[in-house]
Amino acid sequence: MRRDGKSRLEAFSDGVIAIIITIMVLKLPHCAAFDALLPVLPVLGSHVLSFIYVGIYWNNDHHLMHVVNEVRGRGVVGQLAFAVTVQPL
Repeated sequence: MRRDGKSRLEAFSDGVIAIIITIMVLKLPHCAAFDALLPVLPVLGSHVLSFIYVGIYWNNDHHLMHVVNEVRGRGVVGQLAFAVTVQPL
């Protein structure tokens, strides 16, 4: 890849993670009162764990991109595999 391939791949992975987080936020249950929140507490807990998982992945990816000097085809394939496989249900 060209010299700007590293920054392009980093921007791509940031965009994928932003889309995943947006979809996760849109799927959050809406409750008007705190009492209505109690039945959906397990769902909120799973969302919190999902946010933590995606945040850990983003942090690791961010630090990896600072260590990498250049990006080749396998790096792009790895990022695309992440984009396809780690979609929230």
